Amino acid sequence: MSSRRVPSGAWITVLLAGALAAVTVLAVHARSDVPEEASHTITSKPSAQPSRTAAPKPPNPVPAESGTGRRVVYSIQQKRVWLVDDKDASLRTFPVWPGTILPEPGSYKVSFRRETGTGSDGVAIEHAVYFGANSAFSNAVDGSSPSPDPDLRTSAIRESAEDGLALWDFAEMDTPVNVVE
Repeated sequence: MSSRRVPSGAWITVLLAGALAAVTVLAVHARSDVPEEASHTITSKPSAQPSRTAAPKPPNPVPAESGTGRRVVYSIQQKRVWLVDDKDASLRTFPVWPGTILPEPGSYKVSFRRETGTGSDGVAIEHAVYFGANSAFSNAVDGSSPSPDPDLRTSAIRESAEDGLALWDFAEMDTPVNVVE
């Protein structure tokens, strides 16, 4: 009985063809699990039928008791800022690093803006947006966002350079700043 050996290239071809067939079957099966309305382009026309599932909530929704209209919202507990448009939609949200002196919850307005300077912690800053008695959002020029020195009394609220520029562009003089727990 003679033994014939199959070339290794043939085995690779057979295995590759099998893998492609399996992927194709899985793709067709996955496509058949998509509801018909999800496979069409979404239009602005509302559907007459109720939704099968509730729309997912955004990961960081604007706090409920943060006012209305165009505003900056700062949550002390979440250490997060929202830039909210006049239709109460969040245009942008981002984490911040607060100083050791926190502002009291309440409504304020942007009272002063400084493009560059030195923060109360001695760090070179830019895009400083002040509100209330002493509080200000800013970003460090060197891009750092360190936790504040617990022995240093500062009311600086730091953000990344990219978020600092976005807040600077959004928060003009007298823009409301609502601070919530």
